[in-house]
Amino acid sequence: MSDMTETTPGWLTTDDLEQARARMPILYVEAVPVRVDDSGEVTSVGLLLRIGPDGTVSRTLVSGRVLHHERVRDALMRNLEKDLGPVALPRIPSAPQPFTVAEYFPTQGITPYHDPRQHAVSLAYVVPVTGDCRPRQDALDLVWFSPQDAVSEAVQSEMPGGHGVLLKQALAHLGCAV
Repeated sequence: MSDMTETTPGWLTTDDLEQARARMPILYVEAVPVRVDDSGEVTSVGLLLRIGPDGTVSRTLVSGRVLHHERVRDALMRNLEKDLGPVALPRIPSAPQPFTVAEYFPTQGITPYHDPRQHAVSLAYVVPVTGDCRPRQDALDLVWFSPQDAVSEAVQSEMPGGHGVLLKQALAHLGCAV
């Protein structure tokens, strides 16, 4: 046995990730990308369009795991770039305090948040973006909605796992009248 501790951040193998998900909560960051006007008022909210493993199409927020030995701020930047592209120009808050902590459970009904794969704890942020957003990875598109349209029944019905609830909390946190 080695006396050295592995400190290099990295991804778990698929098997290792499944075992970890079965045994402990996994830390995530989630971001609600917004566009703001000159006075700081939210003018639009960006929602990703994705196809799930089962073939269903849904709208989601920017979301991803925090890697071993990675700062929350760095995880937020990495996941924003992964989902929105390298020139989205996100403005990460100076104090990385989330607007809420969302607890996802594999069992429905414990909280409004559900992830059948795992128990996850997610730090949720609102992040203004000023650049050109071009979805990458597994996102099909990024659509900008007015705050009112983002909380409409039609859009909310396309947001599984509690992301619609999280979006409403973000807009309430920002003082948006919706």
